[in-house]
Amino acid sequence: MMTEAIFNSQKSEIYRNYITQLLSQLTVDHQNTKQERKEVAAKFLANEEEFSITEEIELLTSDLRGYASQIQGRGWIDLEQQAINQLLTMGVFDIPVLAQFYWETHDKYPLLKSYLQKLDYLRLLILEYLDLPNLSVIEGE
Repeated sequence: MMTEAIFNSQKSEIYRNYITQLLSQLTVDHQNTKQERKEVAAKFLANEEEFSITEEIELLTSDLRGYASQIQGRGWIDLEQQAINQLLTMGVFDIPVLAQFYWETHDKYPLLKSYLQKLDYLRLLILEYLDLPNLSVIEGE
């Protein structure tokens, strides 16, 4: 019979591997969205008060890659509670310019929209990983 600690350790490793795989896929997808990002950058210019759509995507990408890379490399995130609070507020549809772009462009930019969906999924996976029980015990292994 599997003890709860062993089960949680295995679950943590499964999440960590999946986060790593998704991070790799997002790297490929980022390259594949280059043309669509160029089109969006040219078509949707930012006003002075907010970032452009492509700037918001890059900020989101950078933040999520940073968190995912910490999990990939060492199994935990610096300033975990602060990271959780940030992750809870940085969903794709919590960023007004991205939500507006996503819903108002209908069938256009399918690769970029898929990329945004995967970014949001990565965010949710990271949150779930950080919510796993006994993660502090696992970190010390």
